[in-house]
Amino acid sequence: MTEIADNTPVIIGVGQYSERVDQPGYEALSYMDLAGRALAAAIADSGAGEPVAPAIDTLAAIRAFEMSRPDRKPPFGAANNVPRAIAKRVGANPKRAILTTTGGQTNQQFVGEFASAIATGKSECAVIVGSEAISTVLALSAKGERPDWSEEVEGDFEDQGFGVDGMMEHALFAHGATGAIPLYALAENARRAKLGKNLNEYRRDIGELFAPFTKVAAANPHAAAPVERSADELAEVTDRNRIVAEPYTRMTVARDQVNQAAAIILASAGTARKLGISKDKWVHIHAVSAATELMLSNRPDLSANPASIASVEAALVRAGKGMDEIGHIDFYSCFAIPVFNQMDHFGLSVDDPRGLTLTGGLPFFGGAGNNYSAHAICEAVQAARRDRGAFALVGANGGWMSKYATGIYSTEPADWSNNDRFEKLSMADDAVPLGTGPFENAIVETYTINNAKTGNVAVWLGRNEAGERVCGNADLSHDTTRKLFEGGDPFGAKLAVHQDSKGRNIGRVF
Repeated sequence: MTEIADNTPVIIGVGQYSERVDQPGYEALSYMDLAGRALAAAIADSGAGEPVAPAIDTLAAIRAFEMSRPDRKPPFGAANNVPRAIAKRVGANPKRAILTTTGGQTNQQFVGEFASAIATGKSECAVIVGSEAISTVLALSAKGERPDWSEEVEGDFEDQGFGVDGMMEHALFAHGATGAIPLYALAENARRAKLGKNLNEYRRDIGELFAPFTKVAAANPHAAAPVERSADELAEVTDRNRIVAEPYTRMTVARDQVNQAAAIILASAGTARKLGISKDKWVHIHAVSAATELMLSNRPDLSANPASIASVEAALVRAGKGMDEIGHIDFYSCFAIPVFNQMDHFGLSVDDPRGLTLTGGLPFFGGAGNNYSAHAICEAVQAARRDRGAFALVGANGGWMSKYATGIYSTEPADWSNNDRFEKLSMADDAVPLGTGPFENAIVETYTINNAKTGNVAVWLGRNEAGERVCGNADLSHDTTRKLFEGGDPFGAKLAVHQDSKGRNIGRVF
């Protein structure tokens, strides 16, 4: 492209803001204040200053973790109108205000949706912004302090709902796999079984994957845990680095105790010109693709996440690039397996010279709830500006590898005249049927031992006599069963199953 059309969407500003409870000057900011600081930083980053805020016609606020489920409420309260509360902090009054659904892919997907809206003339300047203040909530609660973060803000907004219906694994929840850690561990152990590795070998693989991430986090001023660690430190099981759910040690799972916010500003090239934003600041959106996965229990291969692969592949195709042509990469890393899945498919290694994270990754930079990938996009934009002409890829994951969105960025212009650079992919139709009634036997496909406060719970997924996918608990009071599961190799074991008084499936090895 020799001339960039006025309706071409470009990123004109990115901003991050963070604070740690142990830092000098710590302010204990609320969700809305953190987000407001990040948006102010993005406006400053554009170089255009005050004229930017009045130009914002659309603002999407990423739903914070403590607003992400019907049964959760922010303990200190929050604004009744989160997007407009954030907008108010920078003097913006967008025509369209959105509170998004739940999911770590949301911010990346909205880049595509807003870019498409700009390309078709439905928007001129749009913002994606989010924050987490979980670390502050915990720190103040521990001291018995309860500040009031509620506020009333006038104006309409679109509440897009929680968006968790396709992630509700009710049978697994009933058997103790009630959060991200045990659910990802089930997939992780399925991959370990496929590779034929024991627990110690696989923990070492995770340590070797994440050790380079810690080096990036150590150099990132916004990182929640800016400490470089070796593969041995990450893999070794100690009192401080205990097992949270096999095969995960505490240091290798997403860190949600953060105070972090990030914001991204998109505008049409015409608006960027009117605002006087230098082309040195413009970063072009070459492709965004979004995909939805089958529920974990329905997946033919419990270790795989084909929707994420399809998303990345689709974005590469639309950008006209191969993975070897991407200069900067951030794969969503709440746990190891979303990264391993991409590595396995694209033949990447843990010591890839490009690195596999731009932030330091969710266990070390911090897992800023649904908003982590906004930080990754901010880093991708800055990398593209420094390394002009290079391409940066961000892979954003939501749920239990339930949703995925991929974005590709560069200072090289992208032609949006056909509005064909944003794509939503169809869900696979090869779901494994789920067993719904009692059954007597099952073959174990994968498992985890979830180390809960109330005691260890072994959860397994497998097939019943009819070939349906079923789940249950291993009877750890049965010596042979306990030794098999604690030894880390129950794959393929045949279990005799009975239902307890709560209707849970309890399995013992024959």
